[in-house]
Amino acid sequence: MMDNEVELKLQAFLDGELSESEASEVAKLLAQDQQAVLLLAELRNTRQALAGFEKGVTLPESREFFWSKIEREISRLEASPRPVQKPSLLEGWRRFLVPAGAVAALLTVVFITIGPVGVDSLAQTDAREDSGAFTYRDEAAQTTLVWVSYPAENEVADSGPATTLE
Repeated sequence: MMDNEVELKLQAFLDGELSESEASEVAKLLAQDQQAVLLLAELRNTRQALAGFEKGVTLPESREFFWSKIEREISRLEASPRPVQKPSLLEGWRRFLVPAGAVAALLTVVFITIGPVGVDSLAQTDAREDSGAFTYRDEAAQTTLVWVSYPAENEVADSGPATTLE
């Protein structure tokens, strides 16, 4: 593999940019190194292929006038106001209904996932005035508790002092 410095010297040799002493050194290198000869040939071929492309493109007008036309067109396009479109009635409804529909769908999924909240998960209580009993039902635990106040508070108040059995 060839050193980068040698490659640059070969390029300078081809372009005629070397002094006589440097040119003679490169000529000696070319006599000894086949790879250097191949690289020099490749550089010559590339130079010939690109020779036709070095001609510049000429414009029918001066360079300054050409670029001033481009600058004026850019300024004109930037200065022209773009019409502001007012959203239609349908667009306004859509802006409201899409988020509302998404929230409704999310709540539906949450309620379906959690399950119904009602009689099965909450305890029920039932109090009857006439009996003095209080009933507590818990469906989740499958338990029923009945609390009976005896004698009923109303009966104790009506009968006077409480008596004991002997």
